[in-house]
Amino acid sequence: MYIVNLFILAKPKRMITIYTDGASRGNPGPGGYGTLMVSGHHRKELSAGFRLTTNNRMELMSVIVGLETIKKEGEDVLVYSDSKYVVDAVEKKWLLKWERTHFHQKKNPDLWIRFLKIYRKHNVKFKWIKGHNEHPENELCDRLAVEAAMGKQLGVDSVYESLAAAGEN
Repeated sequence: MYIVNLFILAKPKRMITIYTDGASRGNPGPGGYGTLMVSGHHRKELSAGFRLTTNNRMELMSVIVGLETIKKEGEDVLVYSDSKYVVDAVEKKWLLKWERTHFHQKKNPDLWIRFLKIYRKHNVKFKWIKGHNEHPENELCDRLAVEAAMGKQLGVDSVYESLAAAGEN
C-alpha cells in the first residue's frame, strides 16, 4: 500500500500597502495630498493640489484616492498614515457611530461617505506612524503633498469652498 501526500500550494494573496499624507498651507488654505502605493515590485505615486481646503481633508483624501485606485475588489490593504484623525476614526470605530448619526455636527461628511464606499470593498487595516520622523515613504508622501499644494494648477475642493462661502466650515 502506498500513501501519497499531495500538497497544493496556494499562491499567497498579495498585500497592497498604501502610504499617505496630506498638507495645507494655512488651515484652511491651499492644500494637497500625496499617496504611495506598493504591491510587490510595483510602485505608484499619486498627488493633487487644491486651492482652498484643510489638512484633515487632504489626509483623508490621500487614503480615499489610494483605495479608489485599486482595480479589484476584496484586496488586503495596509494603510500607513500619520493622521490620528483618520486612523483613530476608523480603528476606534468612531466612524461607524458618525455614520449612524448621519455625521451630525461632524466635519467632512462628504469625504467620510466617499471613504466608506470604497473602504467596504476591501480588507483594510490602518497603522499610525509618527509624521516627520524620517520614515522614507511618509517623507515621500509629505513632499508629494506639499509640492501639490504649492502647484500652479490647483483644483477646486468644491464642497469645502461651498461651506466656506456659506460660513459653515
